Amino acid sequence: MMLILDGIASLAPRYRGFVLDLWGVVHDGQAAFPGVAEALARLREGGARIVFLSNAPRRSHVVEAQLTGFGIDRALYDAAMTSGEITWRLLRDRAHPFVRDLGPRALHIGAARDHSVVEDLGITLTDRPDEADWLLNTGPDPERGGQSVDPYEPTLRAALERGFPMLCVNPDRAVVVGGGRIICAGALAERYAALGGATLEIGKPDPAAYDPVMALLDLPRAAVLAIGDSPHTDLAGAQAAGLDAVWALGGLAAEEGLAEAGPDTLAARAKAEGVSPIAALRALRW
Repeated sequence: MMLILDGIASLAPRYRGFVLDLWGVVHDGQAAFPGVAEALARLREGGARIVFLSNAPRRSHVVEAQLTGFGIDRALYDAAMTSGEITWRLLRDRAHPFVRDLGPRALHIGAARDHSVVEDLGITLTDRPDEADWLLNTGPDPERGGQSVDPYEPTLRAALERGFPMLCVNPDRAVVVGGGRIICAGALAERYAALGGATLEIGKPDPAAYDPVMALLDLPRAAVLAIGDSPHTDLAGAQAAGLDAVWALGGLAAEEGLAEAGPDTLAARAKAEGVSPIAALRALRW
């Protein structure tokens, strides 16, 4: 059966470092969840190191500013690492074979708020396939919305016809914003791959996404706990990275009706997803 915790107080003495997902664990895209700031403060009082690891398709400094706006003070955590930050570093360094030869013009699917992923890199973003060299996917845009992949089909097919490789900056398939479910960049990448396009997804569940986090924490993996709401990204990623994981029952889990699920239901779902969290957590509170 799955152990279900109401808060994180019992976990604090067992771990010295915490890797926390943001969307669905700390906030819902509009506000921080009740009790989160207090829980972080209590962990910090106990000497814990805390790093947020998010599949947000924008740089870390943008996410940190958002957290401040949500009332999560910068003193409550050590650092934030995002898939947008990891992507920015890949594009800067050009060491990864997928990005080594990408040209200076990218066809962008996504919102203007995600432009930080290429800031200061000499990359021009366009919405015209005939003016681009490759495809940058940061998720749905305001004009076409996030309810379905369908409105993006013409753009995906135009990119495919030109042989564009797609760099996907958020492997999440969906997220819950203020109680409503919307697609993420991962859903568009999944469709592009199904059409035959070459894709690289940056972020969880790729265990490589945890390498910069572990460098920031500077702790043995056995002393670090990951908490996330998505079995597909957070739990699978932590497992692949060799970390203990706890399944947060907010965000996607709550949207799927699992917020108040019993231990047998949760255990069966985790088994079906191929993950083995050490416990489930009703909410990130003390």
